[in-house]
Amino acid sequence: MIKINANCWNEHGELKTVMVCSPSSVDVPDQRTADYVGWEKPVNQVKAKANHEEMIRAMEDTGVRVIDYSKHLPDEVGELNHKLINRVFVRDLACVYGNTVIPGDAGITMRAPEYFHSHELFQSWFDEKTFSIKDNNSLKALENGDVFVLNRDAVFINTGMRSSIESIEALKSKIFLAGFSEIGIIDLPRTGETMHLDMNCNVAGEDLLIAKSYMSLFPVQVVSENGAKYVMMEDFIKRQGFEVLWTDNVKHTVADINFLNLDPETLLVSTKANKSIFKEHPKVRGKKIIQVDVNELEKGGGGIRCMTLPLERK
Repeated sequence: MIKINANCWNEHGELKTVMVCSPSSVDVPDQRTADYVGWEKPVNQVKAKANHEEMIRAMEDTGVRVIDYSKHLPDEVGELNHKLINRVFVRDLACVYGNTVIPGDAGITMRAPEYFHSHELFQSWFDEKTFSIKDNNSLKALENGDVFVLNRDAVFINTGMRSSIESIEALKSKIFLAGFSEIGIIDLPRTGETMHLDMNCNVAGEDLLIAKSYMSLFPVQVVSENGAKYVMMEDFIKRQGFEVLWTDNVKHTVADINFLNLDPETLLVSTKANKSIFKEHPKVRGKKIIQVDVNELEKGGGGIRCMTLPLERK
């Protein structure tokens, strides 16, 4: 039986345990079908599986414990789960806030079974103090590609295309109880390119955030137990100890922004990413960049961060 000590107080600490899910067995055969299901391009799942295995090897080679949750599903559940084309994007399913695992809620019904299946597993993986499946009973939609745990004090959440302000309101007391003092809430445009927060910005170390330049124009509502106020995004981020690298040097939205911190000095990025972004600021220029080919997987509309759910960071 898997037992995990959930521990994530930031996005950049040494990754010890991460959850993934292997791609579906079902192809998305043509562009018309891809358009219907919200994907960028058709996907061959044989190629996608090879990409996914390469990504797992890259993480395991650095000492990360990788758990594929699909391998732990009961047979009767696994038969359905294996046909769910979005199941590889595990980041959305939950978030580890410090030592507390809070389940998400699907923003579209097509993804609902993945949440239900993984959350049932979490009940056996974590103790009752760490995880309660009841925490999402009052949620309307919260996909955790919209959530960043910035540090021990603050989290950053987007209420947008797949996450509702009602869900954030319902969870804020649980987030404060987990040990955080502030929740920064931004409201990004409802488009495919801005579906989740991590398609628009990403933490690139202990004191640097990379973000698309347009985000500098957006205010953030800062919520604490004592009330709320509004500040501009850069002011909120800087108050958390981060500099912001504003960039328009984005050609492939998902590949360029959607990377994973393996430790404070190492980033796992797509071979398709525009590497010049990682030369634009001295705080990221010297980092070790590990590249993996996830091109087939990215056609589904998500990247490396979308396909990994950190459960434990040192």
